[in-house]
Amino acid sequence: MNSTAHTASAGTAAVLQVDNLSARYGKVTAVNNASLSVAPGSIVTVIGGNGAGKSTLLNSIMGVLPLTGHSAGSVVYKGGEVGAWPAERRVFDGMSLVPERRELFASMSVEDNLLLGGFRLYRSRQRGWRDTMEQVYDLFPRLRERRTQQAGTLSGGERQMLAVGRALMARPQLLMLDEPSLGLAPRIVREIFQIISRLRRTGVSILLVEQNARAALQVADYGYVLETGEIVLEGPAADLIGNPRVIESYLGLGNAAKRDADSQ
Repeated sequence: MNSTAHTASAGTAAVLQVDNLSARYGKVTAVNNASLSVAPGSIVTVIGGNGAGKSTLLNSIMGVLPLTGHSAGSVVYKGGEVGAWPAERRVFDGMSLVPERRELFASMSVEDNLLLGGFRLYRSRQRGWRDTMEQVYDLFPRLRERRTQQAGTLSGGERQMLAVGRALMARPQLLMLDEPSLGLAPRIVREIFQIISRLRRTGVSILLVEQNARAALQVADYGYVLETGEIVLEGPAADLIGNPRVIESYLGLGNAAKRDADSQ
């Protein structure tokens, strides 16, 4: 199934449609002719190993490639081409990226970090933007408990919650998450992915990039497999999680053996 068919099956226009996106650093191609689609209210994941080009893909979509980088292709958001837009304009129009490094203001409180996330709404004079903070606190009760604490003193899992919460303060229509499980203990990873799954109820569309293929495919509606900068496989997440190639490369041979044993 190609990404165009995936869009059509959603019944409405895609929130994000990427076609033939390529990104280079000097002469090195990091992403090559990648195409993907995110339907409204869906969770779409891009899985792949370290160095596959996943972060470069997100940075290209968001318009935040380093100065040494160069991208080509089409990025259509809410029906309009945004490839020439600066990152700030994409943010203002409802795109939000939680980067792999989280990039919090360590010396500022949890609450001040969240307030900065809502600055776009404040600047555009949107009413009720402070109410969004209560919604974030409802989603992440631990952040409410630590609202006066400096962000730099939080645990790894709490920092990830704060990074997601700060992005949600802007009320994005498209939320992009870059390796949200990176460096977290398994118990915290489960908690983070439960939260990602709950975000579906808010109506936000999510593009999730992950090395943890099992966790990502368990919460996603649709998935893409990225290898050395190219999308080599795609399909409904439930199909990919049972795909022999995905099992062998990303879920472990032991899982394939267990599945075979269970079916006997």
